[in-house]
Amino acid sequence: MTIAPQLLLDVSRLVWRRWAGRLPTGIDRVCLAWLDRHADNARAVLQWRGRVRVLSAARSARLFGLLAQQGPGFRARFCAMVPGIVASVSGGEDLAGRLYCNVGHTGLNHPALVQWVAAHRLRAVFLVHDLIPITHPDLCRPGEAARHHRRMRHALLAASAIIANSAATRNELARFAAAERLPVPRLHAAWLGSPDRPDRVTPPPLDRPWFVTVGTIEARKNHLLLLTLWRDLARIMGAATPLLVVVGQRGWEAGSALALLDHDPVIRAHVRELGRADDATLAGLIAGARALLMPSLAEGFGLPVIEALQAGTPVIASDLPVFDEIGRSIPLLLDPHDRPAWLAAVQDFCSDGPERTRQRAAMADFRAPRWPDHFTSVETWLRQEGLWPQPGV
Repeated sequence: MTIAPQLLLDVSRLVWRRWAGRLPTGIDRVCLAWLDRHADNARAVLQWRGRVRVLSAARSARLFGLLAQQGPGFRARFCAMVPGIVASVSGGEDLAGRLYCNVGHTGLNHPALVQWVAAHRLRAVFLVHDLIPITHPDLCRPGEAARHHRRMRHALLAASAIIANSAATRNELARFAAAERLPVPRLHAAWLGSPDRPDRVTPPPLDRPWFVTVGTIEARKNHLLLLTLWRDLARIMGAATPLLVVVGQRGWEAGSALALLDHDPVIRAHVRELGRADDATLAGLIAGARALLMPSLAEGFGLPVIEALQAGTPVIASDLPVFDEIGRSIPLLLDPHDRPAWLAAVQDFCSDGPERTRQRAAMADFRAPRWPDHFTSVETWLRQEGLWPQPGV
């Protein structure tokens, strides 16, 4: 591993989400991957309501180890560390030139972070996951558009470099910068790593063929399209209707979809909802599905698409640039508002028609991105830009 003695790694998101007992999201998994990569050569940065602390090497190692542990008891163990964290003051330490990495959007809506970066003359690198609250405010929680607008402005103003999780996200950020008349720092697109597949993948013994969709049940994931489509399928196919397996926690701005899941008898007969699934269960559901369905209205990346193609499972998805990018033109891409087209595609994929056969053949050469690929791409680029320590330095 490349030694990076100057690296300051922001772990605030991981700390406060563990404190709240939240299940890991996609962004959390990115933060955990960066922690795993750099735990041996970084110091921890922790933010709380505009206050920023840089922990000593010893306290950083202790906090990193605590974050890597799973299971209960986090709050008690973290509370034991709080006095030392509060006493950590970076004001007397010369941090100039250190590389500060924030890969979870953490604190970017607060001007204090920008001021802290400038005051200490840090080289800040941020990882931007999406601009969805700005481009699609109607699909997000109230107030999120304004918060994300501040995040992206602050990132552009404070960053020495910005990593995007896809070319699609990088292009959206460049358009935002132009619209805001803000300078554009150095930008780089680096795909996220896909999780390792379990050693043994066993499709579950469901009583009929199934399709699967994966993601938080929220407006932008467009579950409502699939649920209304399944009502049409049930009317057309009767007892031969395939199952739709919905994997994901319940989120926000999805009242109509949740009402169908809870109260519609047709949906309850043909749709299975799993609020959460462990890695082995999810891998089995994807591997045995007729197709993964991703009718999202907006995405910054899309790991389920990669996981499906890695498993040899065809994909029907929205015609978003990022799905074409990461799917390497393999998935069938459809307008997420065109229900007749989705209905026809699902019916076709119930058997091995030409499109499903094409995808299965094309997947023979598909290689899923891995975390080592992500870090090699990022570190090589930062080194070329003079922001990453040269080997041996």
